[in-house]
Amino acid sequence: MSQQPDHEVIIVGGGLSGIGVAIVLDRAGFSDYLLLEEGDGFGGAWHWNTYPGVGVDIPSFSYQFSFEQLSGWSRVYAPGAELKAYAEHCVDKYDVRRRSRLNARVSDTEFDDELDLWRVRLANGEMVTGRFLVSATGVLTKPKKPEIPGVDDFRGTMIHTARWDHSVDLTGKRVGIIGTGASAVQIIPSIAPQVEQLTVFQRTPIWCLPKPDAPLPWPVRTVLGLVPGSKAVARLAAQSYVEVTFPLAAHFHGYLPTASAGEKLGHLHLRRSVRDPEVRRKLTPNYSLGCKRPSFSNVYLKTFNRDNVLLDVDPIASVTADGVQTTSGTEHELDVLILATGFKVFEKGNMPPFPVTGSGGADLENFWLTHRFQAYHGVSVPAFPNLFSVLGPYGYNGSSYFNLIETQSRHIVRLLETARKRRATRVEVTERANAAYFASVLARRDKQVFFQGQCSTANSYYFDEHGDVPLRPSSTLETMWDANHFPLQDYTFT
Repeated sequence: MSQQPDHEVIIVGGGLSGIGVAIVLDRAGFSDYLLLEEGDGFGGAWHWNTYPGVGVDIPSFSYQFSFEQLSGWSRVYAPGAELKAYAEHCVDKYDVRRRSRLNARVSDTEFDDELDLWRVRLANGEMVTGRFLVSATGVLTKPKKPEIPGVDDFRGTMIHTARWDHSVDLTGKRVGIIGTGASAVQIIPSIAPQVEQLTVFQRTPIWCLPKPDAPLPWPVRTVLGLVPGSKAVARLAAQSYVEVTFPLAAHFHGYLPTASAGEKLGHLHLRRSVRDPEVRRKLTPNYSLGCKRPSFSNVYLKTFNRDNVLLDVDPIASVTADGVQTTSGTEHELDVLILATGFKVFEKGNMPPFPVTGSGGADLENFWLTHRFQAYHGVSVPAFPNLFSVLGPYGYNGSSYFNLIETQSRHIVRLLETARKRRATRVEVTERANAAYFASVLARRDKQVFFQGQCSTANSYYFDEHGDVPLRPSSTLETMWDANHFPLQDYTFT
């Protein structure tokens, strides 16, 4: 049996996380990588999510790599097709495509203690090996079907937002949509003008804030493309806006109670947008801003002023062959049922998204179920050598995903550079370092809005089954500093 792996690094995931890791590795001199993507295209969320109105929910200037900033965004908040195009642009410009395989779904992974390498089995039965394994699959990837009686009995057309069927014409149809989360906020105003009747089934109202969006005319794009430093200024402004609206507001709520100001803005936006006081009442959240993912839209709330849009907040009793029946006894007959019910997040089968067997037969899913979700800086877990995650527990702080990708990639590169320098084939975080990091993030939770605010009615996917919120309670600058300065002695290199 060969002691040399097929590749130095195997990256699982062809979304922006996987693409970013591949580029950063290559730029650091680690060019022998293989990227595996289960889909037939790159882009991750922007490849799979093509529903009407899909777009980025933070300013485009911060939703891009620092080393690959574009000036040609059509809007402050770019539509989804432009993010998909950006992913493909990066894949081609940085020669990622040549070292990638599409339609390559990973079925399980196992660490070889004797040879210090990862065995990655694909769904077609093929096996590939890598010295190091990077999980860049994200968490918002596996669509979640609602646990409602009769959901499979519906005889009409059923569509999940993450797998939109563009062959379905909604014109003149009676359409129902279950859910009022981030995807629904974009879909509802996009389809309301074309359907005969749109019934929105809401369990939990979402905090909806005004969206500072606008088209970017060619003079602005020209300035961004020609004036030195202009893209950096735009990126800094966008990053600062994102930082204030989530990381600082959520994680430092005990010091900076800015969420209360956001709630006042949300209530004002609701009063100005919705005419009917009863509908306004139904759309008013009864939990603190920040407890679950908020949304930004200038048109979502106004859609409920339309005569053909009905908001039903009664719990759903069942899905019938012809529509949806609520606990009040009302049955809504539908031609099309849209499931805007989100994704599996901190659930079995998604964290991790495939079986991961580490040193001595350790199972990663069982480790997290037993010991709670934890990972050193969101990257490494003891007993799982040579395995690094981009979006592990306590890695993401709520800022731009691109900041997360770049900081985690820098963390990984520091480890690989050290391993190469020391001629080590095995890199593993120590139990002591992991325990200290886990204790440090838990020590900060009393200042987070999740544990200070009124979150019991939020139905938020931020909370896992242990009652934890595995988001990193740090500012973005702190995450960047940590990636460059974490003590290398927190790992063993053998």
